[in-house]
This record gives sequence, structure tokens and C-alpha cells, in this order.
Amino acid sequence: MAERPRFIDDLAGVAGGAISALSGVREEIESIVRARVEDVIRRLDLVRRDELEAVQELAANARTAQEEAEARLQALQARVDALEAKLAPPPANGPGMVV
Repeated sequence: MAERPRFIDDLAGVAGGAISALSGVREEIESIVRARVEDVIRRLDLVRRDELEAVQELAANARTAQEEAEARLQALQARVDALEAKLAPPPANGPGMVV
């Protein structure tokens, strides 16, 4: 089997080094772009998805609690109206009364 010339080995080494260098450059560019995008998002005052979902859950819970409180208030108002009707004196000018 014929041995490869030293030039091809050197060329392969250079190519391998270039590929690893390009990989490092790619990672660096990705981190720079990520930092810039996060900076733009921060300046635009955008909300992250997890924060939005948490606020939506809080709003849904508050809405449910409000609906329950309104139902309870209506039930209590009905009880108050029934008690007031029960305790109210009869009308003064009822039928059969002489004035």
C-alpha cells in the first residue's frame, strides 16, 4: 500500500483546523445575535410567553372568583329581600280598612 504524501496530511490538518475555527466563529456569531435579539426585545418591552401565561392564569382565577362572589351576593340580596318582605308591616290602605 502506497503511503500518502506528507502534503496531503498537512492539507488535511489545515482543513480540520479551519473547520474547528469556523465552528467557533459560528458559535460566537450565534451568541452575539442572541444577545442583540434579547436587547431588542427588552427595549420593545415585550413579554415572555411564560410570563403571559402566568398572567392569563391569574386573570382566569380572578374572573372565576368574581363570578362566584357575584352569585353569592345575589343569593344574599335575595335573602335580605325575603326577610324585609316578611318583616315589613302590612300596607296602611289595605282592602276593608276604613280611613
